[in-house]
Amino acid sequence: MREYLLTLCITAAVTYLLTGPVRKFAIVAGAMPEIRARDVHREPTPRLGGIAMFFGLCAGLLVADHLTNLSEVFAESNEPRALLSGAALIWLIGVLDDKFEIDALIKLGGQMIAAGVMVMQGLTILWLPIPTVGIVALTQWQGTLLTVALVVITINAVNFVDGLDGLAAGMVCIASAAFFMYAYRLWYSYGIEAAAPATLFAAVLMGMCLGFLPHNMHPARIFMGDSGSMLIGLVLAAGAISVTGQVDPDVMGLYGSERNTVYSMVPVYIPLLMPLTIIAIPAADLILAIVRRTWRGQSPFAADRGHLHHRLLEVGHSHSRAVLIMYFWSAVIAFGTLAYTVNSASMWIVLAIAMLSGVGLFLLLLPRFTPRAPRWAEAFVPPRYRRRRVVAPEAALDPTRDWTPSLNGATAIGARTKDEEPSPAGARR
Repeated sequence: MREYLLTLCITAAVTYLLTGPVRKFAIVAGAMPEIRARDVHREPTPRLGGIAMFFGLCAGLLVADHLTNLSEVFAESNEPRALLSGAALIWLIGVLDDKFEIDALIKLGGQMIAAGVMVMQGLTILWLPIPTVGIVALTQWQGTLLTVALVVITINAVNFVDGLDGLAAGMVCIASAAFFMYAYRLWYSYGIEAAAPATLFAAVLMGMCLGFLPHNMHPARIFMGDSGSMLIGLVLAAGAISVTGQVDPDVMGLYGSERNTVYSMVPVYIPLLMPLTIIAIPAADLILAIVRRTWRGQSPFAADRGHLHHRLLEVGHSHSRAVLIMYFWSAVIAFGTLAYTVNSASMWIVLAIAMLSGVGLFLLLLPRFTPRAPRWAEAFVPPRYRRRRVVAPEAALDPTRDWTPSLNGATAIGARTKDEEPSPAGARR
């Protein structure tokens, strides 16, 4: 665990330290597009944040390669090199798009090529756990097509949800944290070595997101752009593919410990379900966007303001609250599934998920209410949550008199003294 934490911290530190210089470079390079109709920010903001995230990824993998235990992942598996090759290609395409706005079909072709590069180097789905059937081996073409489809869907799902400050990075960080716990449990607690690459990918992905978030929270000083959103989407997909298609319960024989471990700790379909739940909200947003645009006769790649985060803003949520609500639902789905993998027979887990879902539904309805904090807590909450005090009519008519609420709620009115006169405009006390 210490080596994973070190890798995470190094990745986060490199990403954080490089984001500032990358912002200056993006301004000089002119990677600051004009405000579009679908944008929610008010001023042109530099992109190319994916440059810092990519170098953070490289630093994390480089450090992991020189650590005692994690170096075995590079020695026994080609998956880290496959990930780095695909990430470099998708990152380059994203940088070109952030600067020159390349066509959507060209980006789609680049995403498929990047996924194909990873497949050629061994990062592919070899088998699938199917409910009531068990483990189903895939042919080479089936595995390739399924891997490319999963990579493309995940990349575009993350890219579509990147519409508010800090939204994509935070949601992917939450999903990768849940996925890290799941993969680490498979690898360390139950000795399934094939889960080690996915655990490393999740740790590096968390570091990339955590290092970039301080620069990207509202109001954002820099956007990750397509160079960042497509990059973290590919890394997320690589971890899912590694666990889903590489961890074989039958690799140690019919009665081997790995098969018994997997079947005793989770149902057979959990390795397939867990990667899907970590992108549940972005994937739902992607599907709704495709259906909505196709229904209107538009291209599925045509941008609009109908995404889930846009709808939260239209309902009345503030920017920060909309982002936190999306964080909340991502955490409920990802960590709820993680808890189910630990003990699928516990009713407490089901009740907890149901209760948290109820809390989430209440949060969605908050703009319809006007919550007010108690008087004793008004000093600790923003002004919009404080109770409005009623000014007495005579005090409102006489500007030389002031009013203050007394302890029993009555209004005390008295003339201002010389020391109580308001300071000049712009002066600070």
